[in-house]
Amino acid sequence: MAELLEILMIVSFGVSWPLNLRKLIKSKSTKGVSLAFYLLIFFGYGVGITSKFLNESYMANFATKWYVLIFYFFNFTVVGLNIIVYFRNRALEKQK
Repeated sequence: MAELLEILMIVSFGVSWPLNLRKLIKSKSTKGVSLAFYLLIFFGYGVGITSKFLNESYMANFATKWYVLIFYFFNFTVVGLNIIVYFRNRALEKQK
């Protein structure tokens, strides 16, 4: 049950981050966006991924539980893209 709840949490974030990325790309602005927030979330996903690899119980059952990491890696990647677009938007703002 705990795994299912973890997956539901990660999937709900997984839906939110691409929507945020789309909005960030369209706005071409950093207004209302916190780089510190993105970096903290990015770090959190990195720590979550690392914790899975260090969890002996999880790794012992990795063949049947590998899919959980897909959600972590997806979110980690999309938050990374949000950070990249943040810097792009900041550069665009400086050009104006």
